[in-house]
Amino acid sequence: MSEKQRGLGRGLSALLGDQGVAAAVNEAPKAQGETTRGLEQPIELLVRNPDQPRRLFRDEEIEELAASIREKGVLQPILVRPAPGQAGSYQIIAGERRWRAAQKAGLHTVPVIIRELDDLDVLEIGIIENVQRSDLNAIEESRAYRVLMERFGRTQDALAQAVGKSRSHIANALRLLNLPEAVQDHVLQGRLSAGHARALITAHDPEGLAQIVIDKGLSVRQTEALARDGGKLETKSAKPAARGGDADTLSLEQDLQEALGLKVRLDDKGGKGELRLAYATLEQLDELCRKLMK
Repeated sequence: MSEKQRGLGRGLSALLGDQGVAAAVNEAPKAQGETTRGLEQPIELLVRNPDQPRRLFRDEEIEELAASIREKGVLQPILVRPAPGQAGSYQIIAGERRWRAAQKAGLHTVPVIIRELDDLDVLEIGIIENVQRSDLNAIEESRAYRVLMERFGRTQDALAQAVGKSRSHIANALRLLNLPEAVQDHVLQGRLSAGHARALITAHDPEGLAQIVIDKGLSVRQTEALARDGGKLETKSAKPAARGGDADTLSLEQDLQEALGLKVRLDDKGGKGELRLAYATLEQLDELCRKLMK
């Protein structure tokens, strides 16, 4: 099946919130004999997808959602498909966090929409849902891209189109997987940002340097200098870049660029200044608006 026929990424970057997920699901190709329906199913019949891109579910997030579910119920149905090799069960495609929170809230049934989708569709929709909502950790996102490439033969260009990201974003994400598992785990657990991790990719001892970064609370710029200097902390690592600005300001600028996927310039003058965001396409502007209004 051609990339154009699949069409999962069409217009995704212009979609907002839950509507984006719904649109992605609606645009997924229909298999022969497919049915779509919304209904309540016993919660114990739902099983998680082992290929779910999101691996880390924080207890505080689940408890917060569970509290909302206790008061208002599950407002958005969970997208499922018949579980492969498990008759009578349903594998979760999108909505595992809601499923977990519903269990914590003590629900016995949850609303579901059942779709007949193949493994590639399931993985793509799972990535799209999480990427559009900024729910994926950088390592989770990178590993999901690798699965799409290795198991389903996706190219970086096809991936970029499918998830509404640039090809350079895909390439930079995949580079993180060159890091040792211990460093990847630091990113997964939130001890290092993606910017810190990228600075360590070409370092001689990324694992050892990562621990120094964590212990000393270094900024991204300081981490870059540390990697260049082979692990020696020098005062020049905290010097401002040539265009001006202290290390903390530049680090914040870099972190904003990583979070927003846009070129960011932060000009601070004694606590006052300007924050400039540059977008290249209307799709990037739509995504920025979605994040700001979330």
